[in-house]
Amino acid sequence: MIVLCLVQFMLVLDDTVVNVALPSIRDELGFSASGLPWVVNAYFLAFGGLLLLCGRMADLLGRRRVFLIGVALFGAASLACGLALEPWQLMIGRFAQGAGSAMASPAAMAMITLLYSGPEERAKALGIWGGIAALGGTSGLVLSGALTDLVSWRWIFLINLPIVVVALALLPRLVPESRAPGRRRLDVPGAVLGTGAAVSLVYGLLRAGETGWSDPIVLGAVVLSAALAVAFVVVESRAVAPLVPGSFLASRTRAVGNGATLLFSMAMYAMSFLLMIQVQTVLGYSPLLAGIAYLPYGAGILAGMWLSARISLRIGTRWALLLAFLVNIAGLLLLSGVAAGDSYAAHVLPGMLILSVGNGLSLPVMAVTAVDGTTEEDAGLGSAVFTSVQQIGGAIGVAALAIMGYSGGLMAGAVCVALGAVLIVVLLPSPRLPAGEHAQNLDSHP
Repeated sequence: MIVLCLVQFMLVLDDTVVNVALPSIRDELGFSASGLPWVVNAYFLAFGGLLLLCGRMADLLGRRRVFLIGVALFGAASLACGLALEPWQLMIGRFAQGAGSAMASPAAMAMITLLYSGPEERAKALGIWGGIAALGGTSGLVLSGALTDLVSWRWIFLINLPIVVVALALLPRLVPESRAPGRRRLDVPGAVLGTGAAVSLVYGLLRAGETGWSDPIVLGAVVLSAALAVAFVVVESRAVAPLVPGSFLASRTRAVGNGATLLFSMAMYAMSFLLMIQVQTVLGYSPLLAGIAYLPYGAGILAGMWLSARISLRIGTRWALLLAFLVNIAGLLLLSGVAAGDSYAAHVLPGMLILSVGNGLSLPVMAVTAVDGTTEEDAGLGSAVFTSVQQIGGAIGVAALAIMGYSGGLMAGAVCVALGAVLIVVLLPSPRLPAGEHAQNLDSHP
């Protein structure tokens, strides 16, 4: 569990670790204005686009095997990024990092799901896993500022190598191999169409964040993604061993969990993007100080994670997730009022703490609902769908909400979370434990 969480921390860290370092990377390697965003986007494109394919590969070929290959690829790519001398070398390295993440992340989540099979211990384990991932995103901003200012931007990539070595050395001794029962082949037509649809959508969303929705290339990418998705559905309905089995789509709990995650991710990725800009350009923080200002966010997430399992045991998944979303809405609305001249302690910190606690309350329950009922047959697929939904939701949020400006974007994010709350209330089942078992579980959580 510790090794898997450490790797997940590293993978999510690289979602955000380059953001603060971009000016230094531009100056040293000579990136053009149009090329620099692709230091970030190349990672997102590979990670978001390949998740579904890699998650199913993990189920069929072995989750431990795919995880180790992904970690090794990520490590080699991190070394290449740290040693890059030309812009194209860094962009290829970032794409390879994203591909390694797409292999390792769903396989890791699937292994945790299977290692902790009981509902209560699975909720705890996925809560820790999701919380550590969220801390990775927050820590990336601080770590990037510190390494870039004090050493060199190259160390934001090279620092991954010790974690990679530890994971490759220890995991084969700690976790047994697991795969879907029976001998099955990967659904190649479904894999090509599904991956193509995901890559086209992520590319269109990333470009929309740069050029706007009127860009013909953006519209073409989104239309192509929709066409490939339709073709994917048709092919899957006729396949003997489809990439996404029909039984997987039949779960209402998983569908609602992923739908709520999509809306939640739209709001939170947009918030993180907009708040970082706001504190630097409007409040005048340096990049390092802006990263340090995010540290209480991590503490709030940890507090919310600690509360999450206890609250969900008392009131059930449905109402626990609704409560978490309401806390998130309050935090977004409070942060949306931050303006020039405001102080950190009085205006930024309260909203940040409320929102971070809401995140900590939400992440474990969303992860549990998204992989509800998954087994040896489809644990990797369930994990991949959940992570893919997070990535696509984030790309949509940055592309669609960030153009509304700081206050408008955060208020629109609050509306997205409110829609997720409605989805939860109306459609999410709320299983309750029998009274005796409920009391016993509460007694085991002092």
